[in-house]
Amino acid sequence: MLSRFISCGADANYANFTNCLFSKFVELVKFEKFALKKRRGCHSTYCTYCLPFILLLCCSLSVAAEPADIPGSAMLPNQSMLMLDAGYASVHDSYLTPITYDGLDMGLSIEATRWVNHYRWLWQLAVGADYNYVENPAQNNELHKVMGDISFNMQHAWLGVIHPRLGFSAGPMTQLRAGIVYDAVNSNNPVTVRAHWNLGATGMAWFNTRLGRKPITLRYQLQLPVAGVFFAPEYDESYYEIYLGNHKNLAHLGWWGNRFDMTNYVGADFNLGKTILHLGYRNRLEHWTVNNLHVHDFTHSLVLGINL
Repeated sequence: MLSRFISCGADANYANFTNCLFSKFVELVKFEKFALKKRRGCHSTYCTYCLPFILLLCCSLSVAAEPADIPGSAMLPNQSMLMLDAGYASVHDSYLTPITYDGLDMGLSIEATRWVNHYRWLWQLAVGADYNYVENPAQNNELHKVMGDISFNMQHAWLGVIHPRLGFSAGPMTQLRAGIVYDAVNSNNPVTVRAHWNLGATGMAWFNTRLGRKPITLRYQLQLPVAGVFFAPEYDESYYEIYLGNHKNLAHLGWWGNRFDMTNYVGADFNLGKTILHLGYRNRLEHWTVNNLHVHDFTHSLVLGINL
């Protein structure tokens, strides 16, 4: 009689699978004129029919507890990733030099993604640091840029609205990013400080599919700061003057009128069992103009990662 229930397992859809189990159970009740009576021994109708039904139902519920494992699910897995960025960087900071420098971008970050509130919301926490080694067009001077950042966001998710394996999410974000840019040649003002805190919005779209027999998740994410506070000295003001107590006009309200930042990310997660390999591309833009100073930095980087 157990085969009556096992035959339902061919249906990969969880809802259809559960309905099939119930319908088979009802058929058995009608056919055997089943009555709930207290009996002993494993030959009782309870052991013959109820136990297989209960066991299979529990299995089906355990599958439902992890929607990301269901073929065709639009879920993202809970995961923590260690990621390495490497690529191209362009740095323009008129406080140090009127020339645009370009060269190497490298970064290291950890990103955690977790679902909450019955898979209606997800949050992300990312902590990282990046280093730019850039040279001027004549290749006789270089800048060294070192930055660290931490960001957090909370996003509402829409799963399977358009396609069973397609998901969307969007919500607010906050980011704190700070560091320095060092000019190896400039003896008057060799260093400038970068620091900003902002609030904004972020959104993701992802699609779960397969490459051969291996699950793969394709993902795009946009981070778009809207407003915040950032540090910038006066034009031609030395940090020694700031040290002596000239703190006027150092903090500025950032908005799209004087500052625009954006991060685009697209990538693929290859699920290899307990290991998830990550391959992607990240583009970061930082642009602001204040106190007659102009900053325009951007990077294009390949991203490699592995789950922790």
